[in-house]
Amino acid sequence: MGNSPSTSSTMNKLWPDPKTVLDGLVHDGMLLAVGGFGLCGIPEALIFALRDSGVKNLTVVSNNAGVDDWGLGLLLATRQIKKMISSYVGENAEFERQYLTGELEVEFSPQGTLSERLRAGGAGIPGFYTRTGVGTIVAEGKEHKEFDGKEYILERGIRADLALVKAWKADLCGNLVYRNTARNLNPVAAASGRVTVAEAEIIVEPGELDPNEIDTPSIYVQRLVHNPNPEKRIERRTTRKDA
Repeated sequence: MGNSPSTSSTMNKLWPDPKTVLDGLVHDGMLLAVGGFGLCGIPEALIFALRDSGVKNLTVVSNNAGVDDWGLGLLLATRQIKKMISSYVGENAEFERQYLTGELEVEFSPQGTLSERLRAGGAGIPGFYTRTGVGTIVAEGKEHKEFDGKEYILERGIRADLALVKAWKADLCGNLVYRNTARNLNPVAAASGRVTVAEAEIIVEPGELDPNEIDTPSIYVQRLVHNPNPEKRIERRTTRKDA
């Protein structure tokens, strides 16, 4: 396994660690797409590396903002995020505080719309019409158009400067397989990035993945890093009392 594309086969996209895999890719003010759903399927190692890079004034597109001490909540704590484009933000007290005090700009997007905006951006579609959000604050300032007697609003596709995603398994070429609930916004986030970096728990040689199991083809992935022992947290544990 090579250390970087400059020291290995051009088909080997594996980099030695989360810090170096972001070398030359991050800069202040960039638009970032991050996969994950709650704390499931988040690229935790890459989020730590992004925090440690010191990059700031980020606009981050993600289903949610993590929790106060994990996920994207780490970047909120260091004031590295300027704007969030999200569909759910209810588990992060620091997010709430920054939003209510005007320190953080927030663009709320319905979850299905957010997913489609990422998918559209990755497919080269600049915008699409949807009925979701019509008559609500989501529709304010957006173009309205009638189709078949029903009103729709125009939503813009999202093309991120950089996408960070989490895979369960990957080959050295960058083909990715997600597992269970992690197969949520990770595929569309990966496709939306002009450059996409993936971290994976398991790395295999080219040809070892069943082509029918690949969720994100390698064409969408420029760099890869191994994270064999991720810390998997539960966002909110709910139990019932014994009868």
